[in-house]
Amino acid sequence: MSHHPAYTFAGLCAVGGVMGYTRTKSRPSLFAGLAFGALYSLSGYLIQTNGEYGVELATATSTLLLAAMAPRALRTRKPIPIMLATLGTIGAGFYGKKAWEVYNGV
Repeated sequence: MSHHPAYTFAGLCAVGGVMGYTRTKSRPSLFAGLAFGALYSLSGYLIQTNGEYGVELATATSTLLLAAMAPRALRTRKPIPIMLATLGTIGAGFYGKKAWEVYNGV
């Protein structure tokens, strides 16, 4: 069941990137949103098929999303960066806990 949040995060990142592009014509927002969406989709697929490193990829993607969006969210106080930084925080916590459970046999 851990793959469902990854697929949800993938959709939200992709939508956030498209919204950033349509509002401001920002190509970096579009590319970043689609890249994060692809990484979350891949991690969801790996988790769903019991592939290796799915949880680790989701944790790393969430941490990278948080690191990229937190400064922008604090600086601009706009809803999309805040939503994406929150998404990164939730994902890093959730998948970090899952990775801990995998490595410690819980």
